[in-house]
Amino acid sequence: MRRLILALILLLPTMVLAYSGIELQKANNDISDKASLQVGAKLFVNYCMGCHSAKYVRFQRIGKDLGLNDEEVQENLMFTAEKIGETMTIAMNGDDANKWFGVIPPDLSVIARARGTDWLYSYLLSFYLDPSRPMGVNNLVFKDVGMPHVLWEQQGWQKPVYETITDEDGHSHEVIKSLALVDEADQEKAEQYKKDMRHLVNFLDYIGEPAKLERHSLGWKVLLFLFIFLMFALALKKEYWRDIH
Repeated sequence: MRRLILALILLLPTMVLAYSGIELQKANNDISDKASLQVGAKLFVNYCMGCHSAKYVRFQRIGKDLGLNDEEVQENLMFTAEKIGETMTIAMNGDDANKWFGVIPPDLSVIARARGTDWLYSYLLSFYLDPSRPMGVNNLVFKDVGMPHVLWEQQGWQKPVYETITDEDGHSHEVIKSLALVDEADQEKAEQYKKDMRHLVNFLDYIGEPAKLERHSLGWKVLLFLFIFLMFALALKKEYWRDIH
């Protein structure tokens, strides 16, 4: 019974998204791609760390895993810390954040594990103009979001495209069918934005569990060892059972 309840809790966010008609886009991220992780790390410190921390991750660990030496980490990633061994914290305190945004921006250390990479990728692509909101934007995946679209210059503004549907009671109402660029000239920029968001989501996936990189690199070695051991075990078994047969 407990397992059933736990499964329903874990599936609830997916069920809610499916019910609302939102289809998540595939992030297709690959944490073994160090070039992608490096781009994602740079995007994170330049655009996310103004409000969001990643306090469970150290700059030194990131440099080691991403193939960067201490000098490269300090030059490209460390804008809020002085020592390479520090964690990715921010200067903004909770009281100021609550006053400006109405909520304290969450730490993003394990956001990819909590939300899933497809959810994050879809969220980052789904901001649209909404004059009724305090920040002037809304989000298809996270309705009435309190976060401003800080990356709008990289993507270009989006507007909702509506369609009229009729419910079971015969009442007609408008729902958002899709999002479209306000300025079609931003099309090329928007395509690059999608690539950048894959890099950013890839980095968020990595910091959620940095040890995953080591596990993946060790996995094939462990399987190879087990295969070789199996060959020896089978040969030894045949040798032991030769006299019995």
